Amino acid sequence: MWIEIICGLVIYKLVRRLFYNDEFSDVETSDSTALFSVGHRLEKLYGGKAYVGLRIPDADTASRQDIDVVLVTKGEVVVIGVKNLSGIVTVASDGSWVCEGGKHHTTETYPDPLAEVKKQALVLESYLEQRGVTLLEGNLTCKVVIPNPSFRTIHAFPSEVITYEEWQQLKPVSRSKISGWVKGAFSTGKEMQESSHQKLNFILGTAPMWDRVELKSSKIVLGEFLDFKGKQEDTLALRKIKRSKVDRISIQSTSMFGLAPSRLQVLYSYRDYRSEGSSGSESKEVTVRSSTEVIFQPRDSARLKKFKLSSLISVSLSA
Repeated sequence: MWIEIICGLVIYKLVRRLFYNDEFSDVETSDSTALFSVGHRLEKLYGGKAYVGLRIPDADTASRQDIDVVLVTKGEVVVIGVKNLSGIVTVASDGSWVCEGGKHHTTETYPDPLAEVKKQALVLESYLEQRGVTLLEGNLTCKVVIPNPSFRTIHAFPSEVITYEEWQQLKPVSRSKISGWVKGAFSTGKEMQESSHQKLNFILGTAPMWDRVELKSSKIVLGEFLDFKGKQEDTLALRKIKRSKVDRISIQSTSMFGLAPSRLQVLYSYRDYRSEGSSGSESKEVTVRSSTEVIFQPRDSARLKKFKLSSLISVSLSA
């Protein structure tokens, strides 16, 4: 009997995994996931802190400037554009990149990535000055990282563009012993004073950024959380979760033996404005049906997405 139960569970898991992926097959998560992968690797290589998915206010345009990654070390601030391109890339006369092939066998044109990142750096510099931090000359640099192994090109790019082959060659180095190609790639500035470094991290830690959804499939989607959808009883229970008060929502299963749960625990932590955007010690929980959905507007997409809570690990909300 136990053998039959175990075999049934295994078959259920396999079938559920097959159909589970179909629900999100059209969700473009690879680019968002690549941003976090790049940020995490840079932290391991050079220390410091990587801030991913920033939305910096631009006073000149009264809008927000998207920035993929900002790496803050004791030596500098690096504004990084991540181009997760797959296919053959050529450079047009106006500096734009044309990518042919890739997963969907299409041709896409992208504005000059390095020029875009330099514009973002100017917006970030102005924003930091407005909040009381003026960077020294040489402390702010720009890079474009291409982390996709399917990227191909015959062009020679400026040193600020880190191709996939160069990205793979980066090695961990001591902060007191940065040399050669690595120094030219990601470390050129003079070391900041401790007080300026701490203030800079606080400003970026509390700066506007995209909300993020973390899926059980180890993928991340950046965008804007809009609302919950489901039975009235559940949506009323979740009404307490407001952006102004809550910064993180975690989903936990209440089932045993891996069976599909009918209800889920939703844990939410209150925002602590005294710290670098981290959660306070107080948290609450509510139990809702597993069919309850999160309504989410992905970054760079005109279509709304619905994620079942049962498919999620967490939702992080920007202030």
